[in-house]
Amino acid sequence: MQAPEMTPIVQLSVEAPAVPLLSWLSAQTQYPRIYWHGRDKVEEVAAIGLCKQFYYQDQVDDHQLAADYQAQRGKGTSQDLRYYGGVAFDRTVECWPEFGRARFVLPRIELRRRGQKIKILLNLNFDNQNRELEYQQALDVIAKIEKPKPLSPPNKTRLMSRSDLPDKDRWRELVEQVTQHNFNQTTPKVVLSRQTQIEIAEQLDPWTVLACWQGRNPNSFQFGFQFSPDRTFISCSPERLYLRRQNELFTEALAGTTIRGLNQEEDDLLAQQLLDDVKNSHENQLVRQHIVDALKPLSQYVGADEKAKIFKLTHIQHLHRAIRAELNAGVNDFDLLRALHPTPAVGGLPRHSALSFIRQREGYARGWYAGACGYFNHYESEFSVAIRSALIEPRRISLYAGAGVVAGSDPDAEWQELENKLATILSILIDF
Repeated sequence: MQAPEMTPIVQLSVEAPAVPLLSWLSAQTQYPRIYWHGRDKVEEVAAIGLCKQFYYQDQVDDHQLAADYQAQRGKGTSQDLRYYGGVAFDRTVECWPEFGRARFVLPRIELRRRGQKIKILLNLNFDNQNRELEYQQALDVIAKIEKPKPLSPPNKTRLMSRSDLPDKDRWRELVEQVTQHNFNQTTPKVVLSRQTQIEIAEQLDPWTVLACWQGRNPNSFQFGFQFSPDRTFISCSPERLYLRRQNELFTEALAGTTIRGLNQEEDDLLAQQLLDDVKNSHENQLVRQHIVDALKPLSQYVGADEKAKIFKLTHIQHLHRAIRAELNAGVNDFDLLRALHPTPAVGGLPRHSALSFIRQREGYARGWYAGACGYFNHYESEFSVAIRSALIEPRRISLYAGAGVVAGSDPDAEWQELENKLATILSILIDF
């Protein structure tokens, strides 16, 4: 095994017949364990081990993060080198252990499936590393790889307790504060969220849970990050932050929600009511305009749908507007993350005052919930907004959901929207 002298990071690859990637990942005993399945369903990825990383636990400066990333771009010649990870919703506050305020990993071993073939990738880091030691560490990871085992549906577990933060009374207070005329005049939208923490009787395999969730929400992004045995963050999120192919950018405004109907006629009626609803249409338009305004300084061209369309999920449907941009030369992924994240669909408008309200009053740290999760490399990057997500710990699961609060929002209706958004994952987990 010989690596070019002047290439600090080397990637070796081989093709093989496809295996079920979530089954393979669940069987592994090495960390990190990472899963990524884009909403377009073209490619599925499972990865283990650590070749190199960017990790910011205590403090993170976006400009330093961008500089660190740019410094690595010239250290590998392969177009396939990808760093997977995420940034927290609010990078100014303390985040979950092991996840940090931002963490991106170049995995040791990566499996990428397209159709019936997988590409197996091995990453080697010779940047200020002893070559023989690097070879041996890679061989050790290969030697410990386990064969995939069939995933069986999880038995619904017994709910021991449930707590909501904020609780319903506090939620009502917060919605009333946001909708007060004086506050709403300067901060027209705040996305309030809730952490629903459930204590359960049995321990669950997070990858089995994700596989079941994936089956219920096939037209979502599906991803998971497990940096230790203690915590796994999984998500089935409908929302794209952006997809970048060289200088071409695709993003969207996804805001405004209603439930699905019991039959086609009722479903179509609910969809039309959502399209006609003033509050939801205003909320989606705010998100669209903010994204367009944020992209203009970075782009030669920005275009967005004038009219909203309906985006359907299993239990709910959203208003959706597509946005496309041609980026200026030299714009990188961290320029985009700074400009777009957090979007008004998960934070609010204006960003600074909405985030300040959330930080001071919501009552818990969101961590990677409503953060940006995905991957980046030289030529293509994709990030999802990590809504519809769960943090799985031994015998404890934290579920997250949010609702955009604007003038005219009703506290009880917004609370019910949170319940609707958690319906799919709760139906998988809990034996009521």
